[in-house]
Amino acid sequence: MKINVLVAEIGSTTTVVNAFQDINSPSPKFLGQGQAPTSVLEGDVNIGLRGAIEDLRINLGLSVLEYDEMLATSSAAGGLKMTVHGLVYDMTVRAAKEAALGAGAIIHQISAGRLKRTDIKKITELKPNIILIAGGVDYGERDTAIYNAELIADLELGIPVIYAGNIENQEEIKEIFKDTDNRLYCVENVYPKIDLLNIEPTRSVIQDVFEEHIIHAPGMVKVREMIDGPIIPTPGAVMEASKLLKEAIGDLITFDVGGATTDLHSVTEGSEEINRILISPEPLAKRTVEGDLGVFVNMLNIVERIGKDKLQAELKLDIDKLISEHRPIPKTPEQIAFVERLTLEAVMTALDRHVGKLRDLYGPAGKKTVAEGKDLSNVKYIVGTGGALTRLPKGKAILGEITKRSRNSLLLPKEGAKVLIDKDYIMASLGVLAKRYPEAALRLMKSSMGIQEE
Repeated sequence: MKINVLVAEIGSTTTVVNAFQDINSPSPKFLGQGQAPTSVLEGDVNIGLRGAIEDLRINLGLSVLEYDEMLATSSAAGGLKMTVHGLVYDMTVRAAKEAALGAGAIIHQISAGRLKRTDIKKITELKPNIILIAGGVDYGERDTAIYNAELIADLELGIPVIYAGNIENQEEIKEIFKDTDNRLYCVENVYPKIDLLNIEPTRSVIQDVFEEHIIHAPGMVKVREMIDGPIIPTPGAVMEASKLLKEAIGDLITFDVGGATTDLHSVTEGSEEINRILISPEPLAKRTVEGDLGVFVNMLNIVERIGKDKLQAELKLDIDKLISEHRPIPKTPEQIAFVERLTLEAVMTALDRHVGKLRDLYGPAGKKTVAEGKDLSNVKYIVGTGGALTRLPKGKAILGEITKRSRNSLLLPKEGAKVLIDKDYIMASLGVLAKRYPEAALRLMKSSMGIQEE
């Protein structure tokens, strides 16, 4: 049997390969999954990829595994590292940051205004994969972005640079980078006028640049030779899948709880009522990354947030023993109960950091209520992906706790929001599959989440 499409997810610790068949039919199928340790430390991620393909072959009971094409997502070698430099933090910097996060980047540095010596030093030390320069509404302030571009060009780092600022500067920026080793990409302004975000063009280019330039993990050149289609950052793939699903079923949020981070993707316009009192614009699709909330690598951070004594009282288990014996995949009932409690804390903390809120302002005219941040009150579905939520028995119940939260001033999903679990754990794979086969990706996603086709 020749498989239609394989999708590889090359993670920092594990490489997973998912197999899909009948991709051009009305009933595409998820055949199965293989996995192997990602082999960055062995000097070649290709070893881990081939190991995952071999594991898939064994799982499918095939003597030989043949396939038509292979696509991929990657977060190996630290994922997509970016620095973002704009004019005013709450305006252009924030818009550029939203674009970068939505594309699946990990932002290591943000600066507002003219770059200082310490900023330049940090860029040099970080050696980011991409540098994003923004600043100024269209036909507004020009000097800051030009000044910053000149300093970055003088560093001669040979790093791809995206310019997404005042369009009046584009020709000047092209001149600045003309004789450098930096590949320059000029795109539409992320903040073209006051209170207007335009992040999708920048988000799309970031993913293109990732695919074209980011092969820094050992062996990624060989992987590129095996892959027939796009390679996009894994978090960006989850966002693509979330956007596709939103178009089909309605406003949603997607939690991706992993060993190192907890990502929350929201795809919602929010309510008209809240949009009227929103003090600054929010993107349709927003991602926040909580780098301190992982249920394996950052387990101790979550334990500290909850408190050891509280955990001990709640679970009635030996917490010190569970910490010392903690593994990436829990096996015993005690370990499972421990990780489920960590996952609940990660979900609720990530939600608190992502969601918008109402605030009362007092002035000469009296009290005025305003909204700031992302409005989730129109969300109809709460989606769970990632190992913790898809593999733990209480994944669905954990997300169900969101609808029971006291709202107070928080713009949370309402009680009627429905929980969906990506039971096949294929959402990231489907995000990259959607680049070529959107209809098949949507059907497979609905199947994984138990959504009936109309």
